[in-house]
This record gives sequence, structure tokens and C-alpha cells, in this order.
Amino acid sequence: MTAAIPKSTLNAAILAGCLIAFLSFGFAATFGVFLQPMSADLGWGREIFSLSVAVQLLAWGFTQPFAGMAADRYGTARVLAFGALMSALGFFLRGWIVTPEVFIASGVIVGMGTGACSFPIVIAALGKVVDDKQRSYVMGLGTAAASFGMFAAAHASNAMIGAYGWQFSITLISLSFLAILPFLVFIARVSKPTAPSGQPGALTAAIKSAFGDRSFVCLFFGFFVCGFHVAFIGTHLPAYIDDLGYAAQIGGWSLALIGLFNVAGSFATGWVGQNWSMRNSLSVLYTSRAIVIAIFIMTPASPMSILVFSGVMGLLWLSTVPLTMALVAHTQGLKYLSTLAGMIFLSHQIGSFTGAWLGGRIYDIYGDYTPMWWAAVGFGLLAAIIHMPIREERSAHAA
Repeated sequence: MTAAIPKSTLNAAILAGCLIAFLSFGFAATFGVFLQPMSADLGWGREIFSLSVAVQLLAWGFTQPFAGMAADRYGTARVLAFGALMSALGFFLRGWIVTPEVFIASGVIVGMGTGACSFPIVIAALGKVVDDKQRSYVMGLGTAAASFGMFAAAHASNAMIGAYGWQFSITLISLSFLAILPFLVFIARVSKPTAPSGQPGALTAAIKSAFGDRSFVCLFFGFFVCGFHVAFIGTHLPAYIDDLGYAAQIGGWSLALIGLFNVAGSFATGWVGQNWSMRNSLSVLYTSRAIVIAIFIMTPASPMSILVFSGVMGLLWLSTVPLTMALVAHTQGLKYLSTLAGMIFLSHQIGSFTGAWLGGRIYDIYGDYTPMWWAAVGFGLLAAIIHMPIREERSAHAA
């Protein structure tokens, strides 16, 4: 698919895609930094903040398949533009209309925006214009850029809260999404519609075929666990660290290190996907997550143990994404890749909703996160088993 695209144009699009992933993911993924200062200032229990984030993640998940369908049908640039504008609006409302009901409801707008402009849409677009051998690497590159955005955003959020307070800081975050718009010119040059127009039944048939494939179903349910892990830890780790009596800067550093080390993890798994079994790699990643979390909660807490946990967890954080998306492309074909990747990501975001909301709910009931940490261990082991039956072969009905 790359033969008709000049190399310079393709490279510019990949760079633009990485910058979009950097801008769109970072603040959305590290919004948990605001949990403690907002809840304390506004007199909220943690469930209110957690529910807003959970609603955001769920709305993101339900938006993703429709955003993927629109990208397949009309091209990716238009979808990303819509997402950037919606995300900017949602964060602005989240910062300035702070009744519990509106704050929770703002999660719907932010979720719709991030579902349309986040890195899964970007990496699916890039995955269509490179060949099979490059796909997992390029998807890993886009995921790494999103991870570096997480590293930068965690630091920036802490610095802004300290300098300007949480309310004005959220306004600055809303404006950052508008910076995505100029880069869409480069994406539009390579991202063309791939789904045929006038054939609505073909899309339905592709979705039905995918869910009839055991490999796709395993990826769908396995990705739930990834969402559960990253949303619970991303939303509640800073507050958990605060509960231990450590400074807010350590909570910010914990998320920053997760993002920084995930740059390396995403690059590494993108390369691994080109040279080793992607199915086995995913099983190893989920098993490793379970082991790392178990060691963390059984080890006496200290600033060093927190930062070591964050770095190691960062290596495993979004490393599942390039492998999962590459397997979807490999087994189901490219014509409806954005749509099917969106379906897979819906499962991820249902898991994210569960992890973010349940973490706050469990804490408000028991005053402790321990049951959630052990649930994360159990889910990690379950995901490792779920990925074992995947066949790394093109489906007979792949488009």
C-alpha cells in the first residue's frame, strides 16, 4: 500500500501521527494527578472523580468503533479534527463547571473527543499505509509517542497545579488539544478511505466475521484486562501514594516514569512483533504485569519501591497495544482495520471504566485499595491464558 505514497510524504505523516498521539493521550492518561487536589478542594469523595474518569473511558470506548467506521469510510483527518474539538470543549467544562453532576457528565464529552482523536485512530491509519513487516514497528512508534506524552503531561500537570491551581491548569489542557489541528494536513495526504461506499452490508459482514474468529474474540476479551490495569493504576496510583504519606511530586513522578519507560516498552514490543510470536509475547506481558503488581503490594512501600514499580510497570504499560492492533490487522485484513481496532478498543475501555470507577468505589467503602490490587493480579494471569489459543493466521474471510 505504500508504493503510491512518496517516502517523504509517508515520513511526514508518521511524524505528524506521533505528535498527535503525544498531544491527545498525555493529559487524558494522567488526569489522575488532579484527583487528590480537586477532591480535597471541592469536598468530594473519591468516587465522584473516579466516576467522571470512568464515564470518560467508557464513552471513549463506545465512540472508538464509530470513529473507526468513519475513518474507514471518510478518512482519518476529519475524525481526528472532530475529536480534538470535542476534547477541548470537554476539558474546558470540566474545569469551570464543577458541580458533581456536570463534572461526571463532562466525562461523556471528553470521552467522545478522546475516542475520536486518540492514538488508536492514529496508529490504525498509519498501519494501513505500511507493509506487514513494518506494521507492528510503526504502531509501536505511535504508541511510544503517546507514552512520551504521558511522561511530559504528568510533569506539566503537577507544575501547573503548583503554579496556577487545578482549575486554570485544566483550561490549559483544553487548549492543548487545539494544537492537534495543524498536523492533520499531513495525515490527510496519506489517510484515504478504505471501506467501499454504498455497501453497508459489507461492514456488517466484516464485523460478524471477526467475532466468528476465535483469535479476534480472544483479543477482544484479553484487551479488557489491559484497560482495567492502566485505568486503575493511572487514576488511583497518585492518590494511593498520597495515602502512604509521600509528597504529591512522587505521585506525579510515578505516572511520569510509567510514561517514560513505556516509550522503551512500546518500541521493544513493536520490534518483537516483527521477530517473534505476537500471541506468546502478549501472554508474557500479562503474566509479567501480574508478577510485578504482586511484588509491589507485598513489598514494604518506600519512595524507591514506588519509582521502581512505576518504571517496570511502564515497560509493560501500553506494550500490549502494538501487538494487539498488529494481530487484528494480520488476522482480519486492512479494509476495515479502523473499525475492528475500535471494536477491540471498546473492550479495553470497558475494562478501563471498571478499573477507574471500582477503584474509587472500593476505596470509599473500605478506605483501602488492597482488593483492587489483587484483582489486577488475578486479571493479569487470566489474560495470559486467554491469549494462548490465538492463531496467527489470516482469517479465511479477512477483508
